[in-house]
Amino acid sequence: MTVIAPSAARRRVPVALVVCLVSFTAFWAAQRAAHVSMIDLMVYRAEGSAVRAGDDLYALRATAAHLPTTYPPFGALLFTPLPLFDTALLRVLATAGNLALLVVFVRLSLKLVGHARVETVWWVAAPAVWCEPVWTTLRYGQINLLLAVLVLWDLTRRPAGGCDRWTGVGLGLAAAVKLTPALFPVFLLTTGLVARLRGGHGGPWLRQARGAAVAFAGATLLAAAVLPYDSWRFWTDMVFRANRVGHAEDTANQALRGALARFLHTPDPGAVWGVLAAVAAVLGLAVAVRAELRGRRPWAVCACAVTALLISPVSWTHHWVWCVPLVLLLWTRGHRAAALATLLVFCSYAPWWVPHGAGRPELHQGGAQLTLSAGYAGAAALFLALARTSLPRTGTGGVRVKP
Repeated sequence: MTVIAPSAARRRVPVALVVCLVSFTAFWAAQRAAHVSMIDLMVYRAEGSAVRAGDDLYALRATAAHLPTTYPPFGALLFTPLPLFDTALLRVLATAGNLALLVVFVRLSLKLVGHARVETVWWVAAPAVWCEPVWTTLRYGQINLLLAVLVLWDLTRRPAGGCDRWTGVGLGLAAAVKLTPALFPVFLLTTGLVARLRGGHGGPWLRQARGAAVAFAGATLLAAAVLPYDSWRFWTDMVFRANRVGHAEDTANQALRGALARFLHTPDPGAVWGVLAAVAAVLGLAVAVRAELRGRRPWAVCACAVTALLISPVSWTHHWVWCVPLVLLLWTRGHRAAALATLLVFCSYAPWWVPHGAGRPELHQGGAQLTLSAGYAGAAALFLALARTSLPRTGTGGVRVKP
């Protein structure tokens, strides 16, 4: 075994930091050269203005693209400070904030897979900023990294006694802002119930799921108190209108529904998607719960994340920032070929190679184009299959085991 001198290890940290800062600087310059509009950030700013002015939140059409409000009302409450900044400063702050969040996300991803050396965080963050989901998140001024950090912060903590007053709060708040992370509390609840059915101790999972539910309910009720009309509209109407977000067949939609719409050449895959999404939800959660009960939390968390993205009606390419822990998990567990293949998928920008845009050309794709435009969903399905076959045959009796 090779022993690295402490002084050599200390020297590697500033080198890694400099490489990361150079990469981030080049990225920032590339974004400015591309004249990115950060269009989603502008929508968030418009939502904040609508809340401050008392306007109808879900009648809003923001920017030249006339984009609607799609998040729950609690998200709009968080955006109320944004109109205080002019757009140029807001873009700078959002870019800097997202770069900082990327570093935190990488740190938590490495902690999840059990490889959390300081210099490794910088080495990983340097290239991670160039992968398509991260690039697009910063290009649009999205909040995907913030939500992913909330989820991983909650799922990688080791509080004394297995839980504390903050258990589940990150998960609940993330789900209150955007519904996709809500599958994580469902995963915890299912794991706790299965553990109890097997005669084990499901308390820690159930407490964390309960904490998430309380945080979600608290945030949602706060929004209802401040925005009663908008809250009623969202939870009784808008939440069921998946088409408000965009065309299902859009090449940027890497969810199962998007892949099916393109494959079937239809703007609405309807019942076919409903059945396949239900099957994917059951199978994906089964893999996640099985992994968790066998003490393989990294596999469980990543399985739950990709399942949530697969079954969501719309999962834009920038939602797939979860590719970062996915690749790290595969690499650190010895699946090097799978890790490199997954990295290639998410760094190739392949969904944008096919015809897209005006005229809805995605409805007329051929075989090669269908393959390219289903890359993220395909990678997620293959990961779930690999996760299932990589788990040990024997369980842990429902007792929480450090991954």
